[in-house]
Amino acid sequence: VQLQASGGGLVQAGGSLRLSCAASGSIFSADVMGWYRQAPGKQRELVADITSGGSTNYLDSVKGRFTISRDNAKNTEYLQMNSLKPVDTAVYYCYALIVQYSDLFKHTDYWGQGTQVTVSS
Repeated sequence: VQLQASGGGLVQAGGSLRLSCAASGSIFSADVMGWYRQAPGKQRELVADITSGGSTNYLDSVKGRFTISRDNAKNTEYLQMNSLKPVDTAVYYCYALIVQYSDLFKHTDYWGQGTQVTVSS
């Protein structure tokens, strides 16, 4: 299983970016998909996640600005980030809690490579 993230970049404060993350491989289900971020000198924090049923969870500081969504048929998740602030600058990592066909009783975390988001003031 591989997760491929894309969509990071440099944007001015108040701007928008959309991150995408596609999971590929022998996937029976991606029960939870989400995004973490890590700023320099800080711990990695959960930004948002979404279940296969569409239930979402957000970091308080991004509520109302970020929207997580997914396409279950494509095992792909998206993070629409609006009204970006310099404090949102970080490396963003996607992850997925996946069940593979080889073992339907096992859930495994998979991570994508990080994508840099830089918000200038």
